[in-house]
Amino acid sequence: MALILNSLSIFINLYLVLIILRVLLSWFPTVDWLNPPFSILSQLTDPYLNLFRSIIPPLGGMDFSPMLATFLLWFVAGQLTAFSGSMVGMGGF
Repeated sequence: MALILNSLSIFINLYLVLIILRVLLSWFPTVDWLNPPFSILSQLTDPYLNLFRSIIPPLGGMDFSPMLATFLLWFVAGQLTAFSGSMVGMGGF
């Protein structure tokens, strides 16, 4: 069980890297989101970010939804890591 939780935590951390990369690339207006490397990144991250875009509309042209999405993923990854660490201390479940 701890292995599954650690694997899920690693996946979430990798997904966080993709979201941060997506946010950083959005600052460059010359990025063509239809070209393959960028379109793949957009296809991977936009479904999750769109959940938060429906909750928090852009304010003054700024999209704050990635901040909320990132904070939530960091929280979940931290909880998974803490929970799997406590399971190892209990004998590994």
